[in-house]
Amino acid sequence: MNATSKKKLAEVVTACGPAKNILLIGCGGCPVGMETGGPEQLKKTAAALTQAEKTVTGQIMIDMVCNKAQVGVRLGRHVQQAKAADAVVVYSCGVGVQSVGNVLLRRVVPGLNTINVGGLQGLWPGKERCGQCGDCLLAHTGGICPITMCTKSLVNGTCGGTNRGKCEVSKNKDCGWYLIYERLKALGQLAELQRPAEPRNHALQDIPDDRRGTMLWALETEEKVQPPDPPKKKLKKKKKGAKAVKKEAKA
Repeated sequence: MNATSKKKLAEVVTACGPAKNILLIGCGGCPVGMETGGPEQLKKTAAALTQAEKTVTGQIMIDMVCNKAQVGVRLGRHVQQAKAADAVVVYSCGVGVQSVGNVLLRRVVPGLNTINVGGLQGLWPGKERCGQCGDCLLAHTGGICPITMCTKSLVNGTCGGTNRGKCEVSKNKDCGWYLIYERLKALGQLAELQRPAEPRNHALQDIPDDRRGTMLWALETEEKVQPPDPPKKKLKKKKKGAKAVKKEAKA
């Protein structure tokens, strides 16, 4: 399971930028288990977007948004809602947001931050990866993660080693920021490159204290249990014989 936490609704609305028509997608997997997503969360987001004078074209729940095949099939059943949208708000882990961005050429906005759980937990059949950085940047990078797609995890553009769209580490590896540039160009959002990212808070990549004692680690965490006091032994009263009873009566 990938652990997630909710972004503030105001942050989600702001990240939609100039987009007026918004499609909402929720993952029926990990976020439901974490109680950070689901139909109720989509309703709350729809209300916030409506208040911000934006139009919600649809609210779609998909079992596992990290699976591009499922995303493609489900969106194929909601073609009009998808076509009418200028942006898509996705309540899933970072992998799911990237999957939607790869299937649907629209601005994608994460509604959640993916939290580090100390190792790989989610499984997916595609090339999308999530670094569990705790502060998702996908709304500003065309739905392509700079943390995982860039070998150096740069968040403000390419390094000096890129060569014709390839990474200097391997000639067979695409430069992550070249892919981001091409995606933003196709979306007409190159202005996002003029928005410098805030310095990364690397502390967010550690497991939050409030998560360490939750059920996610219940199988590995030993609880200190105070053993109950041993039951007190009841003393059995000896039955008095007939002679003892007669002696007490005479006394």
